[in-house]
Amino acid sequence: MSIMKLFFAVTALLIIPFMLSAQNKPLWQGTFSNGYKGATISFNISTDGNRLEDLTFSGYWKCSGGIEQITIGPDKSYSIQNGRVSGVITEPENGGATAFRFDLNATIGSKSATGTLRINLNALGCDSYKLNWTAQKK
Repeated sequence: MSIMKLFFAVTALLIIPFMLSAQNKPLWQGTFSNGYKGATISFNISTDGNRLEDLTFSGYWKCSGGIEQITIGPDKSYSIQNGRVSGVITEPENGGATAFRFDLNATIGSKSATGTLRINLNALGCDSYKLNWTAQKK
């Protein structure tokens, strides 16, 4: 399987669960203050307030020397402790250089949140670099 076919197969596996997830939770939506214009971030907070779920990045990133548009996020969720998130999710977990790496740091308030996000896929030379974001609860 070529690297590009693997890339698209993994992308589909990571995106489809977001489309199927329950949307009863309030959606948080935001934008980035750096990086390519027009990028967005969205996520949900679990009903108990302990997990940041359904993280989705939609925008552009550098990939093998070019710029590509992508909509992606991890299947897994991040733990929230004292209103803060700090963690890295790698999917697939033991994927090595072919795994997507989602590095998220956030401070979550009652109606707004701020943080940083970096997504990279080393095997294809793809990287969003560290992006600063703000989001509001909808």
